[in-house]
Amino acid sequence: MEETNQQSTQQQKEFEKYVKQVTPTHNLWLQMLKAFITGGVICCIGQFILNYAESMGLDKQTAGSWCSLILVLGSVILTGFGIYPKIVKWGGAGALVPITGFANSVAAPAIEYKSEGQVFGIGCKIFTIAGPVILYGIFASWLLGLGYWIGMMLGWTVT
Repeated sequence: MEETNQQSTQQQKEFEKYVKQVTPTHNLWLQMLKAFITGGVICCIGQFILNYAESMGLDKQTAGSWCSLILVLGSVILTGFGIYPKIVKWGGAGALVPITGFANSVAAPAIEYKSEGQVFGIGCKIFTIAGPVILYGIFASWLLGLGYWIGMMLGWTVT
């Protein structure tokens, strides 16, 4: 009995040693710097598109629409060529938070599950990542709208 406990303890120690060896270590400050740089580059590209569109005579709203469209298209194309996942791996949240990350989260499952067919592959799996974001975004906006409506009914004003 004592020998079994000793073996179990030894196995536990070996397992803990193995887990420590294979668990990646992360430098938080380096990750934040990479995310800052990646997000900053994406935002600079967006600002360049906005400035260029406005210099071509578009109003702010139309230029913003074109900027969003071009950033989403670029993200989807880079996802299709397998480049955007590498950017995400390097830049982390800096690449996932902007609109380009959302486009990537829709395009990646579509590409991954295309072999399963249009309906059961792409149709069923396309929003596996983006679906919860859409769901809770709509739900939160509904709650805020309801609160706003109740406030207006009670005579509260928004300044």
